[in-house]
Amino acid sequence: MADAPFLCSAAKRDRDGPAGPPSIGLVLGGGGARGLAHVLMLEVLDELGLKPKIIAGTSIGALFGVAYAAGLSAREIRSHTEEMLTKRIGLVRDLFAARVQGNGFLDFLSARSAFLAPSALLDLVLPSGVPETFEELAIPLRVVASDFYALETAVFAAGPVRPAVAASLALPVVFEPVLIDGRTFIDGGFTNPLPFDLIAEEADILVAIDVSGTTVPSPSRPRPTALEALFQSSFLFERSIVREKLKVRRPDIYIDAGTGRYQALEFLKVREILAAAEPAKAELRAALERVLAGHRAGIAPSD
Repeated sequence: MADAPFLCSAAKRDRDGPAGPPSIGLVLGGGGARGLAHVLMLEVLDELGLKPKIIAGTSIGALFGVAYAAGLSAREIRSHTEEMLTKRIGLVRDLFAARVQGNGFLDFLSARSAFLAPSALLDLVLPSGVPETFEELAIPLRVVASDFYALETAVFAAGPVRPAVAASLALPVVFEPVLIDGRTFIDGGFTNPLPFDLIAEEADILVAIDVSGTTVPSPSRPRPTALEALFQSSFLFERSIVREKLKVRRPDIYIDAGTGRYQALEFLKVREILAAAEPAKAELRAALERVLAGHRAGIAPSD
């Protein structure tokens, strides 16, 4: 897939050297509504006066990643997110307005691929100020999607931003697959839910935020509903990929956001999810302060 105009290969790490501040590579994983926790992690960076050298994101991690890469502050992103998700009536109306054209459930059972078009949804949820192309972003960004027919990961780093993020978000059944240059893309979580390997050689300190969940929601019934089984199976698959990747290599800082008890579409529980991620926010702050202090003392993050 190297010939596709949106795709790129990873560059080699360009270290600032021992005399300069360490560069940071930020990785924001996929996990549906659990990924609202990413907002708090961005707040830590702002509070410490840190700016990532590069960002990689999958699914909801790509959504928050593009907003942060555009130069928006964590405070602005949080304000926009809370405003969008606490206006329940307006949100439901806009979601239905963004539906894929068709006859609803009967189409879903027969011919339609999903209920919602991710590109239309992005127009509703992306903050203003996000540019049209990767080249206009203030911070380089890698967006991960999955090529449905090629059965492989796709990495977007150039060209139009919105189609790439829409592709990364395109969870089957909920969202329509995204077509780019004749290729069909779905949610990046199916192939690389926590893409720290993509930028491992591009920064001194690699920070990965995992929202795939190390715990599962408490069962409310002996058997899950069809949708619960679908989404939790997706999380199970993503979590298995992350576990295997961590056996091979771990980021310098790995944070489990602690929001695993929430379901994929529980976005209206935004305040509960943010509260649940507060301990992870404190953990990230402590880890960054420790690693930065070690760097000033000449100690590598892995030492």
